[in-house]
Amino acid sequence: MSGFTEIPGAVCAAGGFRAAGVAAGLKRSGGLDLALIVSGAPASAAGVFTSHRAAAAPVHLCRERVAAGRAQVIVVNAGCANAVTGPRGRRDAEAMAAEAAAAVGVDPGLALVCSTGKIGNFLAMDRVSRGIAEAAGRLGTDDAAAADAILTTDSRRKTAAVSHADGWRLGGMAKGAGMIAPDMATMLAFIATDARVSGRNLQPLLERIAARSFNCVSVDGDTSTNDSLILAATGEGPAARTRRDLLKLEVAVGEVARYLAQAIVRDGEGATKFVTLEVERGRTRDECRRVAYAIAHSPLVKTAFFASDPNLGRILAAIGNSGVAGLDTGKVDLYIDEVRVALAGARDPAYREDAAIAAMKKPEFRIRVLLHRGAAAATVWTCDLSFDYVKINAEYRT
Repeated sequence: MSGFTEIPGAVCAAGGFRAAGVAAGLKRSGGLDLALIVSGAPASAAGVFTSHRAAAAPVHLCRERVAAGRAQVIVVNAGCANAVTGPRGRRDAEAMAAEAAAAVGVDPGLALVCSTGKIGNFLAMDRVSRGIAEAAGRLGTDDAAAADAILTTDSRRKTAAVSHADGWRLGGMAKGAGMIAPDMATMLAFIATDARVSGRNLQPLLERIAARSFNCVSVDGDTSTNDSLILAATGEGPAARTRRDLLKLEVAVGEVARYLAQAIVRDGEGATKFVTLEVERGRTRDECRRVAYAIAHSPLVKTAFFASDPNLGRILAAIGNSGVAGLDTGKVDLYIDEVRVALAGARDPAYREDAAIAAMKKPEFRIRVLLHRGAAAATVWTCDLSFDYVKINAEYRT
């Protein structure tokens, strides 16, 4: 990226933030499971959340508080989603926020809460309370433990950070590996910057970025109850006031968000392949996305990805099932990497299957679809569906 340099760290790469991660006893493994992220002064804040109708209590609380455009502390727990928990879930989310605010000495109205883990269980609030107190005593600029504490079925930490030539810095961390679909997913993501920018400008900026990053991923097509993407800005760095400044900031946040979103797909539960779906020459971006998601959500297609099986019939059938009005699959061209497998909706006469198999055996490959209806395009990132996905989810509660 012109003007940007990759730097180590996550949220604390941005000036003015501290973080900590501790083991509060919420995970059966005994691993890190509670994180605090704190800014030295009230920060501008924005958020994008799940569209799920059974959204968890922390999501409702965050939506209400982020609407004011300011925040100073985020408390995050893993191991229990605090979802489908009724009035008690709301009380527990409010208690977490109040205790986190008290532990670091900030206004309780500036405290946000995020939870992830098993749905339908109540939080062990005594453990949460002890974890908050311990994390508050460990706050520092080494945010690795915080990035680890938010993970559930993830196999690795997901972080990214950049600095800008104009003097401000930006970093983020995320979690997610399953229940990943558009309109967010079972993911949490936190991005921080020291740029000086108002919450009024941050919110639309973040919504545009979410549409191009976290809402362009699919692991299994299931949307979760707890998805939360939060962006905070301390203002300790240079101001981003002009349209040019805000565009630079949006590009940088977008790059970090895209990296984190792709990291979630690469770490999809049981995934062995990272697949980029490019749908081109549609009438609108929306119809291109619908076609891409019809492919990304098809278990038959995803198991073919796992087997390195260039089953063009499955892919064309998924395209035909996308629900796009007036779509003529008899005009569709289909490529696996540079190998054209279908021409005008049927097997390409020049197609040789061994070339497509070789492309699909790679850990990363591209599916390209040409609809021949217009000039619009869309890109979605997905993965294969393996034996291990079934095993991980079959044993999740045991």
